Amino acid sequence: MSTLAINAPALGATRYKEVKSAILAALAAGEWKGGECIPSEKRLAERFGVSIGTLRKAIDELCAENILIRHQGLGTFVSMHQRDRHFFRFFRIVRRDGDKAYPVVTLIGFKKARASREAAAALGIDSGTRVLQFVNGLALHGKTVLIEHITVPEALFPGLTESKLRNRPNTLYNFYQDGFGINVVETDERVSVALANELESAQLGVEVGAPLLEIRRIAYSYHRSAVELRISRLNTEEYEYIGTRAARDDQK
Repeated sequence: MSTLAINAPALGATRYKEVKSAILAALAAGEWKGGECIPSEKRLAERFGVSIGTLRKAIDELCAENILIRHQGLGTFVSMHQRDRHFFRFFRIVRRDGDKAYPVVTLIGFKKARASREAAAALGIDSGTRVLQFVNGLALHGKTVLIEHITVPEALFPGLTESKLRNRPNTLYNFYQDGFGINVVETDERVSVALANELESAQLGVEVGAPLLEIRRIAYSYHRSAVELRISRLNTEEYEYIGTRAARDDQK
């Protein structure tokens, strides 16, 4: 078992932050896996040399961030990417009438490459580092409306092949977690306008050069370690993107 611990006591206002950081370090080290129960509050408080109240404040914050989840009478568990509970936290495309649907995903392309400057900067790796790139088409209500261009560091996904990706049994972030121990806990997204290229024209049924909504996402694991760059292009004729605040409010 890991023996990760926090530094000597700091001022009370920051102490729980150190505890939180230590728990995140244990999660990043794989001490507790997705779906597993972490030790009791008493044991963790003893391990980190803090009061139950300080320990609980750190856990409360991790629960609010969907990194941990409490089950009454059972304990506190490491969150997992369950389709029904987490999917719409990260998938923010809805039809203009407000209807939400789970997309049907088709793998269009997969290849090994070297990281471009843009990808390297986003993922915090050196330019030219080996990466995996794949393209997905997402259909809603029977029509492809979104194309995703995804780049991930090859070192984080050893053994990932086109066949494994194509035949995965669950959502992509659930696949990351189950297959590679990578838990996506937050994302940064920026939106802009882009022009459809030939692939997007063919898949989305729009003309080359037609305006599309571009959503640029960086996905992070613990300690804001970047694990994925995703550039999505949306046909907004019938669908729209809802921001992170609206997505969170809708889950309450």
